[in-house]
Amino acid sequence: MTRRQSPAKTAVRDRLLMTRRRRSAVETNAAARAIAGHLMDLPDVRRAATLAAYVSTADEPGTGLLLDHLRAAGKRVILPVLLPDADLDWAVYRGPEDLLAARFGLLEPVGERLGLGAVATADVVLVPGLAVDARGNRLGRGGGSYDRALGRVPVGTVTCVLLYDDEVGVEVPVEPHDRAVTHVASPSGVVRLRA
Repeated sequence: MTRRQSPAKTAVRDRLLMTRRRRSAVETNAAARAIAGHLMDLPDVRRAATLAAYVSTADEPGTGLLLDHLRAAGKRVILPVLLPDADLDWAVYRGPEDLLAARFGLLEPVGERLGLGAVATADVVLVPGLAVDARGNRLGRGGGSYDRALGRVPVGTVTCVLLYDDEVGVEVPVEPHDRAVTHVASPSGVVRLRA
């Protein structure tokens, strides 16, 4: 399913992607370490039995260290599998050795598929994004995959976007299909948003 992109969103998205491409590996790795530390200290994450997460791409704040910490803490982690219609199925993460290359440069788990509704079983849902505003409106890459997945998450579940500090508080153009998140994690910490 292809979504028609609003010109306002496209302009903001292009600007943020350009900034991401200019980040150094040192900055990206430091962001990954800081975000992992903040999330592992978050009471909601400490209490969670199951978390939905994702494998970061090269320009995103890295999630590899976070995934390792979550598994070491005994958490069940489910990761998305991108379907042909851009919706998200889910599978249990068993370690980096069980990830395979997929479309769009993504890495996906090889295990048994759990179904579209598996995200609703997570106590905490971690999602990628490019920006978030103070109300929790998240700007993604434009495919709508995570908006659909977030639509399946029960009200009251912690949903958290992982970003760089300068991507927090950005004015995000909002459309009817967009789903807000409740928290943002950046190198500066985890902040509850007015979602």
